[in-house]
Amino acid sequence: MQSIKLIGIGADGKANLPSLYERWIDESEVLIGGERHLEFFPDYQGEKVIIQGGLSSLVDRLRHETKRTVILASGDPMFYGIGSYLSSKIPIEVYPSVSSVQWAFAKMGEKWQDAYFVSLHGRSIKGLAQRIDGRETVAILTDYTNSPNEIAKYLLSYGMTEYRAFVGENLGGADERCRYFELEDMIQAEFSPLNVVVLKKTKNGPFWILGIDDEEFLQRKPEQGLITKKEIRVLSISALRLREDSVVWDIGTCTGSVAIEAAKIAREGAVFAIEKNAHDIEICKENLKKFRVDITLVHGKAPDHLHEFLEPDAIFIGGTSGEMGALLDVCCQRLKRNGRIVINAVTIETLSQAVEGLKQRGFYVDITLAQISRSKPILQLTRFASLNPIYIITAKREGDE
Repeated sequence: MQSIKLIGIGADGKANLPSLYERWIDESEVLIGGERHLEFFPDYQGEKVIIQGGLSSLVDRLRHETKRTVILASGDPMFYGIGSYLSSKIPIEVYPSVSSVQWAFAKMGEKWQDAYFVSLHGRSIKGLAQRIDGRETVAILTDYTNSPNEIAKYLLSYGMTEYRAFVGENLGGADERCRYFELEDMIQAEFSPLNVVVLKKTKNGPFWILGIDDEEFLQRKPEQGLITKKEIRVLSISALRLREDSVVWDIGTCTGSVAIEAAKIAREGAVFAIEKNAHDIEICKENLKKFRVDITLVHGKAPDHLHEFLEPDAIFIGGTSGEMGALLDVCCQRLKRNGRIVINAVTIETLSQAVEGLKQRGFYVDITLAQISRSKPILQLTRFASLNPIYIITAKREGDE
């Protein structure tokens, strides 16, 4: 297999391409890239190959390629580009150019070493709300679907009015354009398909830490109390052992308090929640918007629909609806290695079913009985009012760490 060079080029094509890189391209026998990249070299004498679809077929070809080959990519191919995938499959030499993000911050006159970067190019916008909430500076790579207009609509739907946007179009090219926008104005503007969005926080937004007060959540009325109470919620989430990239299931999410707190921790992962009550689903949606959490929320009765969810690192079960056996079958089969299942039980019958069922399926079980009392004023004095006792059942597969 011949040595393969992966060369990054800017929006100006070969205008500012180092002469050495241009010579490598001229001397190659095969030139591979996107249609836009190849158009920069109309006089190329060798074979041109347009990258279409997935990269696996390209890798198969390159493994058997005997001709001198150059691959073209945008900017820095190792920054959300094809370089990271190709270099993991075949030996290549990478020669980056200035990335669009570098150009954007240079045009803004802003530092970028502490910015948060996210690519929506060919990716879903799902989960962006909790990923960027509270961050000072966010750089977003866009595409036709996730355009600056759609990003502005999305952010405003979660009330993220503390951000102002910079949009750089065709950066480094002859038709470069750079503009600042309030999010409301960005919805109606027109943009070139090649653009980068940088969000800058101009004022403080709302802020929540683990253990959000119960009163902050919208709840079913007049039947108050259909929520996992703050103290139990904190203990249960602690038992889940969540990481920043965890995939979490919340079964019987009700008004969403556990799912919301979990998403705040697993902001680079994903949260999937299911609830059978249609009224609670609508309340949950309002809570998700308020707390800036974008999860997959399904109206249904578990274990239905669980096959649609990604394999979980952690599962919280707040209600079983009489389906304990079938529910544990799915959860225990799908749970990843070293994952945790946490069940909240109010009755000793549910406790018994859960513990027996988990042990039968090869899980080690630990139980905490949480009996919480909260202070209440009484005239000029203070008394304590107890909450319902809750069994917090934590399970992990025997043999896991």
